[in-house]
Amino acid sequence: MFDFLDSDWFNIGLQVVFIVALVYDVRKYKQTRKNEYLLNIVLTIGFAIWILYPYYISYSGWSEQQKSEMISHCSGDENSTKLCKCLDNESFKSYRHDEYILLDKNSSDYKEWFKDTKEDCLDDSWF
Repeated sequence: MFDFLDSDWFNIGLQVVFIVALVYDVRKYKQTRKNEYLLNIVLTIGFAIWILYPYYISYSGWSEQQKSEMISHCSGDENSTKLCKCLDNESFKSYRHDEYILLDKNSSDYKEWFKDTKEDCLDDSWF
């Protein structure tokens, strides 16, 4: 039901909301010099770090060497190559390297994640 929470566009949207809130509070603070706007700025920065930290960790949890070792080397038509690249990118986003190495590829959780991810990668809809 809440699959949109894992999408890149949702995270980008959150970043935009945080930036707009910060700009508004900074502008209001400069105009009024009220301390309540300083509190809003601190809370917005804290909340942004709390929400967006896992998003950035998922991308920075893999070094380029680890990615090149783990990437599937697909050959074939353009659609199968796109599917492989999409699955690889989703793996990099969903798991850190150490988690992925220790992951049981035969577990029901992984198989369900793989099935859902494959469906998402094959889906060409806007939503």
